[in-house]
Amino acid sequence: MKSLFLALLTVAVGLAGEVKLGKPFTINEAIGIDKLTAAPEKYVGKVVQVKGTVRDVCRMMGCWMELADPESGKSIRIKVKDGEIVFPKKAIGKTAIAEGKLAKVEMSKDEAIAQAKHEAEANGRKFDPASITSAVTYYQIQGTGAVITE
Repeated sequence: MKSLFLALLTVAVGLAGEVKLGKPFTINEAIGIDKLTAAPEKYVGKVVQVKGTVRDVCRMMGCWMELADPESGKSIRIKVKDGEIVFPKKAIGKTAIAEGKLAKVEMSKDEAIAQAKHEAEANGRKFDPASITSAVTYYQIQGTGAVITE
């Protein structure tokens, strides 16, 4: 009986370290970040779920987090509207599962420079506009929900 109590207590403590953000998940299985980034066009406009290590979080508004596959190092950004979900800065280094619709974002060179400058200022980083030499296309998940394990 004592071991059953300890097992239940361990499970309860483990669940207490979970932070749920946004809406509940609508699908039950995550796709590997490496698989998603290898063929993103296949998933554009579809709801996907990914799991990885939180590599970075927006320092200003918490409006995005970057999840990385711990084995391949491939990453994807989870972006939400400001204030819709606030990803906590303390999530960096923790495991997270996130869900949302994959979007293809295309920016002109000037738009990419403006975006990169804004993000650098918001996150206290240096930025050299000369580092962006052309238009930019990238993929991100328009997040609807996430679970961060602490």
